[in-house]
Amino acid sequence: MPRSTPNPLPRHVPSVHVRALLTWLAIFPLVSVGMLALNPLWGDWHPVLRALLLTAVVVPLAVYLVVPNLLRAYGALRTLAVTRRVAPSIDPGTAAD
Repeated sequence: MPRSTPNPLPRHVPSVHVRALLTWLAIFPLVSVGMLALNPLWGDWHPVLRALLLTAVVVPLAVYLVVPNLLRAYGALRTLAVTRRVAPSIDPGTAAD
Protein backbone atom coordinates (compact mmCIF):
# COMPACT_ATOMS: atom_id res chain seq x y z
CA MET A 1 0.00 0.00 0.00
CA PRO A 2 1.59 3.33 -1.03
CA ARG A 3 2.13 5.91 1.65
CA SER A 4 1.14 9.47 1.12
CA THR A 5 3.69 12.11 1.91
CA PRO A 6 2.49 14.75 4.33
CA ASN A 7 1.96 18.22 2.95
CA PRO A 8 4.48 20.58 4.59
CA LEU A 9 2.00 23.49 4.62
CA PRO A 10 -1.62 22.50 5.13
CA ARG A 11 -4.07 24.25 2.86
CA HIS A 12 -5.98 27.07 4.44
CA VAL A 13 -9.68 27.21 3.67
CA PRO A 14 -10.84 30.83 3.60
CA SER A 15 -13.66 31.75 5.94
CA VAL A 16 -17.17 32.18 4.62
CA HIS A 17 -16.71 35.93 4.99
CA VAL A 18 -13.59 35.99 2.82
CA ARG A 19 -15.29 33.82 0.19
CA ALA A 20 -18.32 36.13 0.21
CA LEU A 21 -16.09 39.18 -0.26
CA LEU A 22 -14.12 37.54 -3.07
CA THR A 23 -17.35 36.47 -4.76
CA TRP A 24 -18.70 40.00 -4.56
CA LEU A 25 -15.39 41.32 -5.96
CA ALA A 26 -15.93 38.99 -8.91
CA ILE A 27 -19.63 39.60 -9.47
CA PHE A 28 -19.85 43.39 -9.17
CA PRO A 29 -17.40 44.28 -11.98
CA LEU A 30 -18.79 41.54 -14.23
CA VAL A 31 -22.35 42.81 -13.77
CA SER A 32 -21.29 46.43 -14.26
CA VAL A 33 -19.33 45.72 -17.45
CA GLY A 34 -22.01 43.31 -18.65
CA MET A 35 -24.74 45.91 -18.24
CA LEU A 36 -22.73 48.47 -20.19
CA ALA A 37 -21.72 46.01 -22.91
CA LEU A 38 -25.17 44.51 -23.40
CA ASN A 39 -27.13 47.76 -23.18
CA PRO A 40 -27.11 48.39 -26.97
CA LEU A 41 -28.21 44.79 -27.57
CA TRP A 42 -31.23 44.64 -25.31
CA GLY A 43 -32.69 48.14 -25.83
CA ASP A 44 -36.25 47.98 -24.47
CA TRP A 45 -36.33 44.31 -23.45
CA HIS A 46 -38.31 43.27 -20.40
CA PRO A 47 -36.16 43.44 -17.21
CA VAL A 48 -36.55 39.69 -16.63
CA LEU A 49 -35.08 38.93 -20.05
CA ARG A 50 -32.23 41.35 -19.35
CA ALA A 51 -31.51 39.61 -16.06
CA LEU A 52 -31.69 36.20 -17.76
CA LEU A 53 -29.16 37.18 -20.42
CA LEU A 54 -26.84 38.95 -17.98
CA THR A 55 -26.79 36.11 -15.45
CA ALA A 56 -26.29 33.55 -18.24
CA VAL A 57 -23.01 35.32 -19.00
CA VAL A 58 -21.88 36.50 -15.56
CA VAL A 59 -22.49 33.39 -13.44
CA PRO A 60 -20.36 30.96 -15.49
CA LEU A 61 -17.59 33.55 -15.84
CA ALA A 62 -17.57 34.14 -12.10
CA VAL A 63 -17.86 30.49 -11.04
CA TYR A 64 -15.39 28.94 -13.46
CA LEU A 65 -12.90 31.72 -14.09
CA VAL A 66 -12.86 34.75 -11.81
CA VAL A 67 -13.62 33.38 -8.32
CA PRO A 68 -11.14 30.46 -8.56
CA ASN A 69 -8.39 32.89 -9.63
CA LEU A 70 -9.26 35.27 -6.79
CA LEU A 71 -9.18 32.37 -4.30
CA ARG A 72 -5.81 31.25 -5.72
CA ALA A 73 -4.43 34.78 -5.36
CA TYR A 74 -5.79 35.04 -1.82
CA GLY A 75 -4.16 31.70 -0.94
CA ALA A 76 -0.83 32.83 -2.38
CA LEU A 77 -0.94 36.09 -0.43
CA ARG A 78 -1.88 34.25 2.75
CA THR A 79 0.92 31.72 2.28
CA LEU A 80 3.39 34.53 1.66
CA ALA A 81 2.26 36.30 4.82
CA VAL A 82 2.55 33.12 6.88
CA THR A 83 6.04 32.28 5.58
CA ARG A 84 7.22 35.82 6.25
CA ARG A 85 5.87 35.61 9.78
CA VAL A 86 7.44 32.19 10.40
CA ALA A 87 10.81 32.88 8.73
CA PRO A 88 13.44 34.03 11.19
CA SER A 89 14.56 37.59 10.74
CA ILE A 90 18.23 38.50 10.91
CA ASP A 91 19.15 41.54 12.97
CA PRO A 92 21.84 43.47 11.06
CA GLY A 93 23.43 44.54 14.35
CA THR A 94 24.09 40.92 15.43
CA ALA A 95 25.28 39.54 12.09
CA ALA A 96 28.90 38.40 12.07
CA ASP A 97 31.19 40.09 9.56
